[in-house]
Amino acid sequence: MKKFLTIIALLLFAVVNVSADDCVDCHNTITPGAVKDWQNSKHFESEIGCASCHGDQHTSADDVDKVQLPTPATCNECHETQVSQYSAGKHALGWASFRAMPTTHNLPSTLVDGMKGCGGCHKIGLKSDEEIKELKAAGSKFGHAACDACHTRHTFSVKEAQQPQACQTCHMGFDHPQWEMYSSSKHGVRFLLQQNGTLSESTVAPTCQTCHMPNGDHEVRTAWGFLAVRLPLPEDPQWAADQATILQALGVLDPEGNPTARLDVVKAADGARLDQASFDKERNKMIGICSDCHSENFAKAEMAKGDDMIREADHLLAQAIRIIASLYADGSIPQPESYSYAFPDLLTFHDAPTVIEQILFEMHLKHRMRTFQGAFHNNPDYALWYGWSEMVRDLAEIKERAVELRAKK
Repeated sequence: MKKFLTIIALLLFAVVNVSADDCVDCHNTITPGAVKDWQNSKHFESEIGCASCHGDQHTSADDVDKVQLPTPATCNECHETQVSQYSAGKHALGWASFRAMPTTHNLPSTLVDGMKGCGGCHKIGLKSDEEIKELKAAGSKFGHAACDACHTRHTFSVKEAQQPQACQTCHMGFDHPQWEMYSSSKHGVRFLLQQNGTLSESTVAPTCQTCHMPNGDHEVRTAWGFLAVRLPLPEDPQWAADQATILQALGVLDPEGNPTARLDVVKAADGARLDQASFDKERNKMIGICSDCHSENFAKAEMAKGDDMIREADHLLAQAIRIIASLYADGSIPQPESYSYAFPDLLTFHDAPTVIEQILFEMHLKHRMRTFQGAFHNNPDYALWYGWSEMVRDLAEIKERAVELRAKK
């Protein structure tokens, strides 16, 4: 297969008129780093030149606007399996989910199209031709591709993308500190000690890719999804009520528990597991991966602990949501006209209009996320002190501020 792909690549290279030497002669002066990266790549070894990815229309400084910027479709010419897997997974939905957030449209353009905020990571998602035109019109030279988010251009190294540090750039920080959780967990510590030579190369030390990209599968999914909400609702009546409240605050269920137009968006983006079979498929896959190192019973027990932490966190968050909904109901704080139902909108993020709603936003997207993500990533400190403990304090503050707001009426 490798030989076959190489032949295809050589044929693609042969049909263009611009030679790599022509590009290198100029770019050794203009962008020498890019040239060095390409010369260290498998593409270089296989004689895949610049024109294979960038086209042959750019030949001088006067026609730079004719350079073709690669997209996943470009990579698909040789890497069909990987692009197909990626296209079916959550990374491909990064751009769509980002653009769908109400807060995105209130951000400075530099943070969005300039890739200095959410767009800097969410650029990884698939984009329509029209969206790519918009990026070009905004002057963006980035965000057109996706594969280069992990396989940095122009080396496009498989070895680089197999290291957990390749995930670090995006999976860290406010609402998704997976890098901090992983790197300070026993899994991460063992791998980093193996990586620096303290432990033997034969040491069993899982990376992000071991668990989330088994055998190089580019799909990348989890049973609970990013926000840890799902359908059908749990059998536990209290947990079901709490999850329903959260789904209402996310705007996917109306006050009577009926689906809304937002749920249709979630379905289209496949951003959550909306039936038991979808959940079980991803859960069983992960248990199988864990069972390579642990007993199946141990793996199932650890997964159940993560589920339990979601249940406990949901109860705290649901109480906070109901308190703020009651403040709307009695007129203690005004409900924004843009909110469709009698609940705070968790997707407004930092655009929430009052301090008490800002606390709720942080409770939801920062502290709840850390509670359950810390549990699943085997990091007790994140699950407790950066997650659960913060949620308890958030709820106490929301309760106290609610009393103060009612006293001011």
